[in-house]
Amino acid sequence: MTEAFVAAIDQGTTSSRCIVFDADGAIVAVDQREHRQIFPKPGWVEHDATEIWSKVQAVVAGALAKAGLRPEQLSALGITNQRETTVLWDRSTGKPVHNAVVWQDTRTAALCTELGGADGQDRFRDRTGLPLASYFSGPKAAWLLDNVPGLRQRAEAGEIAFGTIDSWLIWNLTGGTDGGVHVTDVTNAGRTMLMNLETLQWDSSILSAMNVPEAVLPEIRSSAEVYGTAVGQLAGVPVASALGDQQAAVFGQTCYGVGEAKNTYGTGSFLLLNTGTRPVPSQSGLLTTMGYQLGGERPVYCLEGAIAITGALVQWFRDQLGIISAAPEIEPLAASVEDNGGAYIVPAFSGLFAPYWRSDARGVITGLTRYVTKAHLARAVLEATSWQTREVVDAMYQDSGVEITSLKVDGGMTENNLLMQHQADVLDVPVIRPVIAETTCLGAAYAAGLATGVWSDLDELRAHWKKDAEWTPRMEPAVRDREYANWRKAVERSFGWHEEGAD
Repeated sequence: MTEAFVAAIDQGTTSSRCIVFDADGAIVAVDQREHRQIFPKPGWVEHDATEIWSKVQAVVAGALAKAGLRPEQLSALGITNQRETTVLWDRSTGKPVHNAVVWQDTRTAALCTELGGADGQDRFRDRTGLPLASYFSGPKAAWLLDNVPGLRQRAEAGEIAFGTIDSWLIWNLTGGTDGGVHVTDVTNAGRTMLMNLETLQWDSSILSAMNVPEAVLPEIRSSAEVYGTAVGQLAGVPVASALGDQQAAVFGQTCYGVGEAKNTYGTGSFLLLNTGTRPVPSQSGLLTTMGYQLGGERPVYCLEGAIAITGALVQWFRDQLGIISAAPEIEPLAASVEDNGGAYIVPAFSGLFAPYWRSDARGVITGLTRYVTKAHLARAVLEATSWQTREVVDAMYQDSGVEITSLKVDGGMTENNLLMQHQADVLDVPVIRPVIAETTCLGAAYAAGLATGVWSDLDELRAHWKKDAEWTPRMEPAVRDREYANWRKAVERSFGWHEEGAD
């Protein structure tokens, strides 16, 4: 093969990165820049989409310079992005009509309650796989249309474009006001609450209910195909993939078979399980979501479980309690004792996400005796992450009947060997960490390279994926069952602490 390079843009919540990969899937160069977080009111979170586009251009130039490559040496460009963040812009000027409304923003909570009506948050779940929540981008678009003066009329006249960040970047990359392509992929469209999971098209009845005119919407395409050709600094490079960040991690972790799963450990954690070519409805507090779609092939679906607090619990242990001064100190402290000493910490700091969705829950520490030391608490902090993951995996099995065969892991907490061993123990499956931890960018690059012939098929991508470390279960089944029962008791103690309006 002639030497080939694929670039991937990862436009995240706090920063933008560009990584250049070679034909073996190895990293050649990385560049990264942060952008501002804008907080106009309590619960409101915004980004300046123009600033994001500027930072993306800067990191692309930076990565190419570090790699010593010219644009014409790139075979393809892929994009992965923060998923539900919403932008509306003027098609003729190319300028956003308002700051982007970020996925974390909660201003649409009342609108979502109103939309739910008598059906509640499940009103659209059978078609979208999602509960009505301020998290998703359809209600954000509706809010902007209703609250920016004159915007609804301009939108209905076809003057305004809606998109998640992938659409905004692809439009700008391919020419913007001069012929820019207005598209999104199934993984991002699926997080708007406006796409039907079965048809992979915008759902007219939901658009009508949310009062979002179809004229603003991008065309829905697969996750791996050439959407258009870049202009400007990347002139001539095919723009050939788009995937929401968690789906890109699934693809980068090569979770291509039913039962393969990945967990990304950050501030919170996102666990996605490949359930195959049919969407699996959740009765257990999970999201039914797109996994990916390659060109004209059948789409692949996932169940997704979101855990609010994992890495953030270690930060709390460090910053609020002061027991450690740096996050890596928790591992040797926790390893200095054999077990948790009977103590459990449930980090329901602002309620519990999957599989409970209990906004009345608050954090608890249970099982304390005078025997318990700070080392036992350190161990309980780490174990809280693996027990919460176990609960999501159990919910996935209840919904799908699919047993996970292994768990591929990425994110900062995977450096903690004690935690990864405990994760394998409580799941009773191998836990595997890849050589390349930048799995979101890798997934976007893999999809773009598949679409442009850099790689031939999924088997070739599997061959490039390299294991860095693997942990296999060592815990006795009786111990696992007893500890899990204790964890479930601790979780129950967290319920009912917060009453609505008590803050």
